[in-house]
Amino acid sequence: MPEGPEIKQAADRIAIAIVQKPLTGIFFAFDHLKSYEELLVGHQVISVKPRGKALLTRFQNKLSIYSHNQLYGKWVIRAAHSYPTTNRQLRLALHTPKKSALLYSASDIEVLTDEQVATHPFLSRLGLDVLDEATTVEQVQERLLDKRFARRGLAGSLLDQQFLCGLGNYLRSEVLFVAGVHPSLRPVDCSFEQLAKLAMAAIAVSRQSYQTHGITNDLDIVVTLKQQGYPRRAYRHFVFNREGQPCFVCGTEILKVTLAGRRLYYCPTCQAL
Repeated sequence: MPEGPEIKQAADRIAIAIVQKPLTGIFFAFDHLKSYEELLVGHQVISVKPRGKALLTRFQNKLSIYSHNQLYGKWVIRAAHSYPTTNRQLRLALHTPKKSALLYSASDIEVLTDEQVATHPFLSRLGLDVLDEATTVEQVQERLLDKRFARRGLAGSLLDQQFLCGLGNYLRSEVLFVAGVHPSLRPVDCSFEQLAKLAMAAIAVSRQSYQTHGITNDLDIVVTLKQQGYPRRAYRHFVFNREGQPCFVCGTEILKVTLAGRRLYYCPTCQAL
C-alpha cells in the first residue's frame, strides 16, 4: 500500500495537472456516483490534498472527491483523454483541456460536502499527519504519551492512522531504526530521550522520503553507494527489506520479525533493548 509520502507526491502531480483549470469531463465508474459527473464538470478543482493515505480533491462548488488507494489504487497523469495500456480498471477520470488525471483500481471513492468531510468515519479519526508542515516534534511527543497509545506496542501504533497518519510499513521500520528504539517497546518503556528521538524521526524520515521519492537512508551513504554503482534497492533504506545484510551504521546483520501482522526489520545493535 502506498504510504504518506507517495500519496503526497501523487497529490502534487495531480495538482499540477488539474488545479485551477476548467474540467471538461469527469468519469465515475460506480453507478452511485454517476449523478455527480454533471454536478462537477465545468467547475475548477481548487486543491488536491493528502489526508494520511487518502486524497481530497476539492472543487470550487465546495464538493470534494474522497479517494483512498488502498492496496492497488494508482493515479496516472496523461495528455487529455489519453489512456495507458493496462489491465487495471479505470475508476475515476478528471479531464482538463491539456491533461487527464486517472485513478485505476481503487474502490474507495466518495463525493462529500464540507460537513461530510468533517464527520467522515475515516477522515475524522485520523491522527497527526507527519507530513503536514504544521505538525511539530512536540505534538508527536505528546501523542506518544497520550493514554490511548502510551501502553500500546510501538510496532502496532506506528501502523495505526489514528495515532500518526501517513506512516506505513517501510516507514515504521525506518523510524524505529533512526530513533534507535527496539521494535518491541511501548512509549511507557522508553526514556525521555528515546521519545524525543522517536518524535523527531517520525517527522524527519517521513519528510525526507517525500522529498527524495522514497529514500530513507542517510543521504551521504546514498551518494557513496550510488557512486560505487549500487542499484536503488541497495541504498534506499537503512533496514527495511535488508534482512541478513550488514547495518550501514554498525555492520551487524539486519533481522526480520513479524509484529502487528506485518514484517519489520531492525538492527539488534543500534536498537538494543
